[in-house]
Amino acid sequence: MTESRDDILLAHEFETIFTGYYSAVKYFAFMLLKSEADAEDITQDVFTKLWTQPQIWSDRDSTEISNYIFAMTKHITINFIKHKRIVEEYQESVIEKSLIEELFQTDNTLEPIYYKEAELLVRLVLSRLPERRREIFVLSRLRNMSNQEIAEKLNISVRTVEHQIYRTMLELKKIIFIAFFFYFV
Repeated sequence: MTESRDDILLAHEFETIFTGYYSAVKYFAFMLLKSEADAEDITQDVFTKLWTQPQIWSDRDSTEISNYIFAMTKHITINFIKHKRIVEEYQESVIEKSLIEELFQTDNTLEPIYYKEAELLVRLVLSRLPERRREIFVLSRLRNMSNQEIAEKLNISVRTVEHQIYRTMLELKKIIFIAFFFYFV
């Protein structure tokens, strides 16, 4: 099947827009996200959506195209950030539940009132940890990274990772034990 002259002209026009704006769009997304990989993904999304909507960019002047592309980039980036935040919040709630089960060695058999209190205690303890220890613990329990992966990511030893996780678990168990001791007395 041969391409029509209009299709070829449309592809050429898109290529001109793509090469003219790609770097600027990627830089704009990077400035909003501070992540090279995420900026690359956003840029690809912008140009993929743009390609599927030639009525928006075909036969338009460069100012209109530029305004549209950067507005699209901003909206896609905001949606990306919102989605990422929702995913992180969900992951945090999952880890809190599994952490409580691990701390109490249960399978969610705590009464709901105790479970909520335990969840609040875990959040409180985690929020009060030193930032680096909390980061290690979250990577371990929330992101399910191995100790080796965490060590490589943070440029620390595996033994340091193990020690920080151990100290965090001890602190969590101690606080929860004390809280429930006073609760039941």
